[in-house]
Amino acid sequence: MPQVIFPLDSTKSFTDQKYVGHNRWHPEIPANVTVKPGDSFRVDCREWFDGAIHNDDSADDVRDAPLKGVHVLSGPIAVEGAEPGDLLIVDILDVGPIPQEDSGPLAGQGWGYTGIFPTQNGGGFLTEQFPDAYKCIWDFRGGVATSRHVPGVSYVGIVHPGLMGTAPSKELLAKWNTREAALIATDPDRVPPLALPPEPQDAILGQLTGADFERVRMEAARTAPPRENGGNQDIKNFTKGTRVFYPVFVKGANLSMGDLHFSQGDGEITFCGAIEMGGFIDLHVDVIKGGMQTYGVSENAIFMPGTTDPQFSQWLAFSGTSVTLDGEQRYLDSHLSYQRACLHAIDYLTNFGYSPEQAYMILGAAPIEGRLSGVVDIPNSCSTVYIPTAIFDFDIRPGKSGPHKIDPGMGVPKSTF
Repeated sequence: MPQVIFPLDSTKSFTDQKYVGHNRWHPEIPANVTVKPGDSFRVDCREWFDGAIHNDDSADDVRDAPLKGVHVLSGPIAVEGAEPGDLLIVDILDVGPIPQEDSGPLAGQGWGYTGIFPTQNGGGFLTEQFPDAYKCIWDFRGGVATSRHVPGVSYVGIVHPGLMGTAPSKELLAKWNTREAALIATDPDRVPPLALPPEPQDAILGQLTGADFERVRMEAARTAPPRENGGNQDIKNFTKGTRVFYPVFVKGANLSMGDLHFSQGDGEITFCGAIEMGGFIDLHVDVIKGGMQTYGVSENAIFMPGTTDPQFSQWLAFSGTSVTLDGEQRYLDSHLSYQRACLHAIDYLTNFGYSPEQAYMILGAAPIEGRLSGVVDIPNSCSTVYIPTAIFDFDIRPGKSGPHKIDPGMGVPKSTF
């Protein structure tokens, strides 16, 4: 096992640890530790809500989830000799749940969760059809996820970090805040909002204190969206064996990571759509001097996917086009066509006894494939959702005998009001 350079004590909150990480992006958040090019090391990560979600049969904690406090990131980790303009090579050597034989009180210790966020607290990809809060608990055993809330489904986890990236420069941070503020100004009262501006409340900024802390918390960017530095990309293929090339914007690169997922479908469509967990990630780092100019990577990471993708041979696929539920034609709207494909898949799964919420959870957490299948044939974009048939304990393919009906069990818990 590589040396643990960023340890976390599972009995303590994120801000009571030996090293306090951060939940905002800013170039002045100082590095907690420093490594050298060529080093391999282990980093412990809390689940993104730092223990606010519980292993129970109520979704009230998802309804009331403290979004201003996420994501709790481990880091920053400075890489000796890295300078702006370089490319930081990050190899994911291993990644997994919190190592513990028996299940514990924290996500990652034998269990994880998926949530449908209510519209008033962030919403999701299909928030107009699913405006309320729901939660699904998944149990881990032998690398396989099952759930008392969604019976008849099991699959091997494709564990990956939902969020990893380097620190922005002062100039890049200003660019983020300017363009996102302009977007918000187009519809400032929208629910959910169009973007998340800097939020001083609940900001965690590592070792910063005093006047520096007060100033930076007013400027620092939220971690919710992916940006030029990587960030919250939620790419399920960031599995063991992945190599990522991150642009370096500040001295030392200041790499951070968190938001580990036991599994996820393409799009993480319920917003809290992956199986969220705490755990560990083993990394190896190196530097390509001047790599941003040499390879034309001025912004946004590039990566080589890992070799641990799930091996499925049969899929049931659903397509959608860019026509709204009300019949309005949209021009090559791939976002809409993917929504329609997801809704078609959800409608189909309800024929087997699942509730719409259970089907939605399956699409968010299971290793589905989402694809832009056609983006040039005006006026309709075509998107597709591929569901691996092997994740079900019964045959979901259409047949002459009709759909097999399952017992939906207790269902997915819904929040109270």
